[in-house]
Amino acid sequence: MTMQNNLKDGERIDELQRNGYRIIQDKGRFCFGMDAVLLSGFAHVKSGESVLDLGTGTGIIPILLEAKSEGKYFCGLEIQEDSADMARRSVALNYLEEKIEIVTGDIKDASKIFGASSFDVITTNPPYMIGQHGLKNPDEAKAIARHEILCTLEDVIRETACILKPRGRFFMVHRPFRLSEIFCCMTRYGIEPKRMKLVYPFIDKEPNMVLIEGMRGGNPRMTVEKPLIVYKEQGVYTDEIYDIYGY
Repeated sequence: MTMQNNLKDGERIDELQRNGYRIIQDKGRFCFGMDAVLLSGFAHVKSGESVLDLGTGTGIIPILLEAKSEGKYFCGLEIQEDSADMARRSVALNYLEEKIEIVTGDIKDASKIFGASSFDVITTNPPYMIGQHGLKNPDEAKAIARHEILCTLEDVIRETACILKPRGRFFMVHRPFRLSEIFCCMTRYGIEPKRMKLVYPFIDKEPNMVLIEGMRGGNPRMTVEKPLIVYKEQGVYTDEIYDIYGY
């Protein structure tokens, strides 16, 4: 059976501009956004390392990191079975079954699923919104991806602190309005913020994303990198964005 025949209703195959890789998506559920791509460009994975992506959705981050790095093993944890199934089919579409595994499970149980100190690197593009921040999407799959319905920021960081090896690295994309809470939670669980980059849609606008690196048991010293500007003008990316996307 061809992969085209293996698509479900509403699904499509998109090109990723990396290694010829492709990904299956369903616009009716949740398609990956720029935040996931920027996180894959911000994260550093060294040769031979193991990587876990919490809340992997379509599997975009493990697939991009496999393309961009010399990591040995990549795993994505996803609670929604339909999304996990889609991610597994994307892994198979790219013949990456020996490198990438998709596990269906709850972030809140991640340390039970994988065990303590089991990964060198953890990445996450978690739900950003709490309470009434933003409108809850009436579609459940999209709402779960965007709002803290099934897990909270603290759930993500608590489980990360357990699963990361000592001196292991944590990479997250989030929203700047929650920075104070993010840093407090990270330090409370022993993950020291080490690097931060703010992302601005335009040079004269407020930042709308933040990329953060932390280290389990790291020393208290953080680098603030130069900001990342997304657009030169409406509809035209900056050179740095084109580079991250691989165009």
